[in-house]
Amino acid sequence: MNQILVTKKIYVTPELKKKKKLYKVEFLLSVFLVCILLSAYIYAEYDRNKSEQVSQEILANLDIPEDTTIAQNNVLVVVLDDTSEEPEIMNSQETQTTPSGYQYFTIATINIPKINVTYPIIDGPTHSAEETEDLLKISPTKFWGPDPNQVGNFCVVGHNYRNTRFFSKVPTLVEGDTIEITDLSGKIIKYKVYTKYQVDPTDVNCTSQLTNGRREVTLITCTDDSKYRVVVKAREVK
Repeated sequence: MNQILVTKKIYVTPELKKKKKLYKVEFLLSVFLVCILLSAYIYAEYDRNKSEQVSQEILANLDIPEDTTIAQNNVLVVVLDDTSEEPEIMNSQETQTTPSGYQYFTIATINIPKINVTYPIIDGPTHSAEETEDLLKISPTKFWGPDPNQVGNFCVVGHNYRNTRFFSKVPTLVEGDTIEITDLSGKIIKYKVYTKYQVDPTDVNCTSQLTNGRREVTLITCTDDSKYRVVVKAREVK
């Protein structure tokens, strides 16, 4: 018995041609967008790696004395009030300039053993929002308060890149964890975390200088979704 093979001829209508063309355009557009996003991610990662490198170079070039003995005699303790005037910054490091033209200098280093973080703390002369934002690309930056390891609330901000760089792991700190601040004289003071909480970006109550004559450190960074700020507060270990 003979078998007859019948093939159906597909007619390419103008409407089908239009759909095929539309699908092709959408596909090419999707590929283009993926390439753009991938390129943006690669550039951002490169920029972060470069910032990390600059920060570590600053740390390596710091000229801090090795003698870390803390003098205990004849120490004048001043109880600060909640003044709106920020104390004058003292530093002995060479002033440097960011690629955007903002000047900065190093005022201390921070070491957080639990999260394996060691960075220079930098500061600028104007404390403008634009200056601070630019400095944050380089290293954790002073936000408010006295000189490092002085009586008062020394506030430091750092970026959360959702990895291991800068202050990304600061939100994982808990009560009892240790923060070490080394000032330019070589004096190291250990601070113990006593509280952690989240606030709105506009809430700056954590920068209050009412410390009862104590040395305190406040670390500030973003939540992973950047909607809130994580505040970690620590007091000097006596």
